[in-house]
Amino acid sequence: MTSQLVSIVTPAHVPLDLDLPLHRITGIGPRQAQRLEKLGLTTVRDLLFHLPRRYEDTRQTVPLRALQPGIVQTSHVRIRNISSRRSPYKKMMLVEATLEDDGGVANAVWFNQPFLVRQLQPGMELMVSGKIESTRTGMTFRSPTFERAGRDQHHVGTLAPVYPETQGITSRFLRTRIEPLLGFATQLPDRLPPSVREAEGLMPIAEAIYQVHVPGDLATAARARERIAFEELFLLQVAAERARRRRLSGPGVIVAYDIDLARRFVATLPFKLTDGQRVAGHEILTDLAAPGPMNRLLQGDVGSGKTVVAALAALMTHHGGFQTAVMAPTEILARQHHATLEKLLAQHGLPPRLLVGSTSAAARREILAGLAGGHDSLIVGTHALIEDGVAMVNLGLVVVDEQHRFGVAQRQRLRQTSGAMPNYLAMTATPIPRSLSNTLYGDVDLSELREMPPGRHPVETRVVPPQERDAAYEFVRSEVRKGRQAFVICPLIEESDKLGARSATAEYDRLSTTVFPDLRVELLHGRMPAREKIERMDRFVRGDADVLVATSVVEVGVDIPNATIMVIEGAERFGLAQLHQFRGRVGRDQHQSFCLLFEGGIDEEGSQRLAAVAATDSGFELAERDLQLRGPGQIVGLRQHGLPEMLAADLLDVALGRRARQAALAWLDHDADLSAWQPLSESMNGYRAVFDID
Repeated sequence: MTSQLVSIVTPAHVPLDLDLPLHRITGIGPRQAQRLEKLGLTTVRDLLFHLPRRYEDTRQTVPLRALQPGIVQTSHVRIRNISSRRSPYKKMMLVEATLEDDGGVANAVWFNQPFLVRQLQPGMELMVSGKIESTRTGMTFRSPTFERAGRDQHHVGTLAPVYPETQGITSRFLRTRIEPLLGFATQLPDRLPPSVREAEGLMPIAEAIYQVHVPGDLATAARARERIAFEELFLLQVAAERARRRRLSGPGVIVAYDIDLARRFVATLPFKLTDGQRVAGHEILTDLAAPGPMNRLLQGDVGSGKTVVAALAALMTHHGGFQTAVMAPTEILARQHHATLEKLLAQHGLPPRLLVGSTSAAARREILAGLAGGHDSLIVGTHALIEDGVAMVNLGLVVVDEQHRFGVAQRQRLRQTSGAMPNYLAMTATPIPRSLSNTLYGDVDLSELREMPPGRHPVETRVVPPQERDAAYEFVRSEVRKGRQAFVICPLIEESDKLGARSATAEYDRLSTTVFPDLRVELLHGRMPAREKIERMDRFVRGDADVLVATSVVEVGVDIPNATIMVIEGAERFGLAQLHQFRGRVGRDQHQSFCLLFEGGIDEEGSQRLAAVAATDSGFELAERDLQLRGPGQIVGLRQHGLPEMLAADLLDVALGRRARQAALAWLDHDADLSAWQPLSESMNGYRAVFDID
């Protein structure tokens, strides 16, 4: 095998190396290397781990005399004759062949492939596979795939892997490039300890890589893929559990649980807490009082009252003599949190301070001095909280809203602004389904808010096709005449011919001059200076504008009770989570609210997404539906989670995930520092920043 491998490497003296760039492999030129890079493939290692999506099984052959029309079949044939002609109707080139075997005759036809006349010759033996049609000249293979019959077949008459492809890179090309490289798999470090592999009945990694690309049968291919998937989940669980144990063993900020204080806070609220808020609040306060630092994710639907729970935690932290920092991804959301916390906590002697990008230099100096001196106990802000010069003398609690919008390094830096390891509470209105969260958040405790505060009316959601657009605009006008306000969300800031989507700027011009010349229309997008965005939003909040045309800058953090209509242009361009977030900007008062999903260029997946949003107002149900439609790798927040890409593991495979977690816990019980198996220890580098592990 080694001599065969050396012969495919250019030049011949280049040593075998998993990190060898693909352009140095014979048969992969610069153009193909660029195309492969679009698939994320740049080295031999990448190519070995480019796993098949499925397999085409064409091993069962059928004699020509037994062919049946209407199904795909495979035959071992000889070419009797072959010719080409131009179709008199569609003016396309037809290549036609007469095929024979020892007992029958059939035909084959290919469209617009005139080169096949030179490639295929009478007497040549082929394996052909394709759909059979019954024609006046007999049974005919229509545009069949084919390969020269022989011992070294890769594509037809075999169990052929089908890979993720891109323009110019087909599965046929990938098969011929990957198979000669499979000898490199012996260099792959086996990151699963041998005892774990044997206990689970799993094959070595080199064998798994070989069998997943060139399996003897489908059962072997499945076992090979399971081996790779188990390793991925095992590494994930080892990293998560190490982070959890490290956190619980280290010194944390202990905040005493004062039940009387909690009751006094709840008694001052102008509303009754939901059962979910009470449970989540108790879980968080219990964590704060525990020895190890808290690491909890509070996920709840849009408008479910997460900020109230965070306010209770901040008040308890203040009562214990510690500071709280609340960080939001946008200035709009930070100001919203500041206003809400001001209402909830100022009466309890805990007025929040605000530190954002537009904070004046003089105010910033005053705030920094108050934080460093311990005089200010609650600070709300954006990335400004992790800039140089920000120091908190006694930070006890960090609250990060919409965590997936921040990088890992940013979150860690906020936690390290003081000497001790503070308690950590992440909040998100983009629920992660429990089937995923158990896998992704092995180091995080979960709290969920599934109920809405009493008095909230469900937002009525309608899908608006193009022909009903004018009627929808008239409906918006009628709501505004009742004293209500409306959002119009566009996917772009400026026009793009390539995307063909409506932009906020163009839509603002059209709506303000043509559709709603009698209404006060305002424009808001992310490229505006911070102060201008604040001024425009303030005008809308005060009721000085009827319609706000905006981009996704209003996805989170906008709370305007008088706004009852959310219009989303090109709604199919947004994911389910985003659409649900937009919808959550209305329906925040006693008035009935509406979400109008304007269709643009629609496709089947887009139609399914819009129908799903219209059918339910539960963010948790939509998160589950998003999993079904797009798969776990595309869910909002997971790409930002920082995890290495899962190549074989299905994060929804609960059974395999449970096996991997049990194996990880057992291994760490006897090898906590991972000194017993070096490949496993080295593999943790890919998880270091994600889980904050050594």
